[in-house]
Amino acid sequence: MVEHLAELRRRLIYVLLFFAVTVIIGLAVATPALECLKSAGPAGELEWNAFSPWDGIRLYMNVAIAIGLVLTLPFALLQTWLFVRPGLLPHEQRAAVKFIPASFALALAGLAFGYFVVFPMAVYFTSLFTSSIGLTETYGATQYLSFMFNILLPLAVLFELPIVVTFLTQIGILNPRVMARYRRHAYLALFILAALITPPDVISAVIVAIPMIALFEFSLWLSRAAYRKRQARIMAMQAAE
Repeated sequence: MVEHLAELRRRLIYVLLFFAVTVIIGLAVATPALECLKSAGPAGELEWNAFSPWDGIRLYMNVAIAIGLVLTLPFALLQTWLFVRPGLLPHEQRAAVKFIPASFALALAGLAFGYFVVFPMAVYFTSLFTSSIGLTETYGATQYLSFMFNILLPLAVLFELPIVVTFLTQIGILNPRVMARYRRHAYLALFILAALITPPDVISAVIVAIPMIALFEFSLWLSRAAYRKRQARIMAMQAAE
């Protein structure tokens, strides 16, 4: 146990050091990234304002940290694989390596879905509601980005579901029968999550919940396939003995 904890501590230190380096990179590219965010999507139609002397610095650091998190994700996944590798069989090690680029791609897909689909709907609904009650839209830059990140980050994490489910099934922690048994509960949880990160109207929640449910079903299908392969390998090993 002490050896495992020491190894985990070492991997975490590597990830933190890598994150620190990527944040420095984020500081170097934060200005063009902000210009891109200000000119693209719903932000291009809005005026950003600073409501305190610290807003500019806070905004700059938040963008740099967000860039650092995105760049650190594949390295963190690699360190996770290196930590669990000694306890995996050779075929499980090979499968885990393949999950790293797929996981990064799915996270980017989640960010893209959030930015180009969910976030514009949220901005449109809030702007519509604001104008309907006679308020003038004056957005703080920090609040605007916080609103954006609260939508994008949960979706990026949620899009990792197929990879996580498949990996846990391959190493014997998750069973597709358990997922199928709690399918209705998962649907309810996904719909609640969709309602939390979208405007408070049913149509937006449904539009976001449908891809999430499709991800769950795709994850269940992958889990079943991985489970069948794992059972076949176990039976082959038992027959060989």
